[in-house]
Amino acid sequence: MTIDRRNLIGLAAATALGLGLAGQAAAQEVTLRLHQFLPAQANVPKLVLDVWADNVEEDSEGRIKVERYPSMQLGGTPPELIDQAIDGIADVVWTVVGYTPGRFPSTEVFELPFMVADARAASYAYWKLYEKYMADTEFADVKIVGTWVHGPGMFHTKDPVTEPSDLEGMKIRGGSRLVNELLTRVGAEPVGLPVPAVPEALSKGVIDGTTIPWEVTTALKVPELVSNHTEFEGPALYNLTFVLAMNKARYESLPDDLKAVIDQNSGVDFSVFAGGTQADADGPAREIAVEAGNNIVTISEEDAQVWYDLAEPIYENWVADMEERGKDGQQLIDEARALMEEYHESYDGSYE
Repeated sequence: MTIDRRNLIGLAAATALGLGLAGQAAAQEVTLRLHQFLPAQANVPKLVLDVWADNVEEDSEGRIKVERYPSMQLGGTPPELIDQAIDGIADVVWTVVGYTPGRFPSTEVFELPFMVADARAASYAYWKLYEKYMADTEFADVKIVGTWVHGPGMFHTKDPVTEPSDLEGMKIRGGSRLVNELLTRVGAEPVGLPVPAVPEALSKGVIDGTTIPWEVTTALKVPELVSNHTEFEGPALYNLTFVLAMNKARYESLPDDLKAVIDQNSGVDFSVFAGGTQADADGPAREIAVEAGNNIVTISEEDAQVWYDLAEPIYENWVADMEERGKDGQQLIDEARALMEEYHESYDGSYE
């Protein structure tokens, strides 16, 4: 976002007033309810969603107010968030796409094990593929504001994990259905849980570990519940895909100048900002585990080859599954990789 853009939005509002439309403008003030599953002080609400909401309020000169509802305060469960946006229970939601497995299959290209090495590049590629393949198909019932992935997903376990066989017999909360497939292949028992349920499941022994990125471990107090963490150099064990989604009818009901505010706070620049900001929060969270004296295992790319070999059939199965859905999975993989490379070669956008 730039000052010039904000001046342009302000000029539009001033013109409306000059034409005697002040009463109409006041009548068009709107409140958007933003609903999501994490506590307000967690990194994504604090560093991404609040920034977006504050920018929307500022760019609209107060005509849009964004009410923020953390921790599912509007009711329901995290897997219901996308339908809350579609049905208008909430005006805007932030959610994990994989909370409804198989419903938005094209997004899973970024959830394949060892697919993503850079959250910014993947978030850029995700938006590009969303525009090309998903906007009018899988996400036709909702207005998508941003698409992004988190930083490297990894293991946080009660017992150390240094090689695949260490996971045998463990109950592990899987980050996605594709990670669950990898866990099954090494003899672990994948357990499906939304992120907010992880602390209780760990403390009660329902699970022996979890897959999440570093940044969310702070809000969940994971370094206090387990003492072993396994991270990978190079491509991440996995990444999850997110969307910031708006009720379509709510967006379409806005006057053109307020639609412009939403549009200016949507798209590839916001997506890259969101993914990058979330990934940047990994470092401080990791330091908390270091200061606690926890055991951090870092697997080199060379040593990760055995993990890569285990993941290869997951790619083959996913491509076959996508073919059954009438989609070209291999093309999505190839384009995602090319777009991530394109990000490093030519992207120069920004969102503030």
